[in-house]
Amino acid sequence: MSPLQSPMGAALVMVTLLLCSSMAAAGGNFFRDFDITWGDGRARMLRKGKLLTLSMDEASGSSIQSKNEYLFGKFDMQLKLVPGNSAGTVTSFYLSSQGPGHDEIDLEFLGNLSGDPYVLHTNVFTRGGGGREQQFYLWFDPTSDFHTYSIVWTPNRILLSVDGTPIREFKNLESIGVPYAINQPMRVYASIWNAEYWATRGGLIRTDWTKAPFIASYRNFHANGCVWSSGRSCRANSTSNNRDNGYSFTEESNSVVRENLKWVREKYMIYDYCKDLKKFPRGIPAECFVTGVGSPEYDAVSR
Repeated sequence: MSPLQSPMGAALVMVTLLLCSSMAAAGGNFFRDFDITWGDGRARMLRKGKLLTLSMDEASGSSIQSKNEYLFGKFDMQLKLVPGNSAGTVTSFYLSSQGPGHDEIDLEFLGNLSGDPYVLHTNVFTRGGGGREQQFYLWFDPTSDFHTYSIVWTPNRILLSVDGTPIREFKNLESIGVPYAINQPMRVYASIWNAEYWATRGGLIRTDWTKAPFIASYRNFHANGCVWSSGRSCRANSTSNNRDNGYSFTEESNSVVRENLKWVREKYMIYDYCKDLKKFPRGIPAECFVTGVGSPEYDAVSR
């Protein structure tokens, strides 16, 4: 069932985003917006910068990073994933700062055997600490066409979405001692790399190198955020519940987010760190017990 066929129907719409004056919109050209960081020719910018292909073979994968650093914003990328037997590969779109205490927001696509579904692996790192994995199946074939994957990062929340459907939200809960990505600017990254030791069925299925090269395609990158530069800072302009540094979340849109998260959780979530008692023998992380706006995925833990 596609999201538009779900009980929410047309309500599965991304929250309305109202831009403030500190937000700068950019996008659409990989030559202008990105540098190739590694891959020795395996990353290719085509069609005058409108298309990017990242490839991986047994010798190497490939990667790009944005020229700009950002502190808060909305970042969209369209991806078409590696078709066929992609076991052992990881294709990614993510934000990250630098250093041992880095922040990071991950969308990683774990390759599969032909006919098996891709796994969308998400994670949030704050001050160098991760371990907040949630994994989902997708409700479409991500190899047959391009689909839009989005990261909204504000002072109050991180929202991940697929084709406009929110799938995960991580709130700023520093008030109860949960670290949040609030001060460190991040770059945008895309990559494909070999993770056969864990990516597919926990590493049971290894990469079939006779299928190489493995190629993923990217297009229509769009960044609408505050560009960090020397002499200029990007700060939270509001601390109210419904204002997120220029992004407006009304009560109606918050309700839509809650319904979307509930629908995705019930239909497509396959792993949630908040339920992994083996991983956290000393107790589930504090954020897992917080319920309310943006936290329906943790309700089951707190009951």
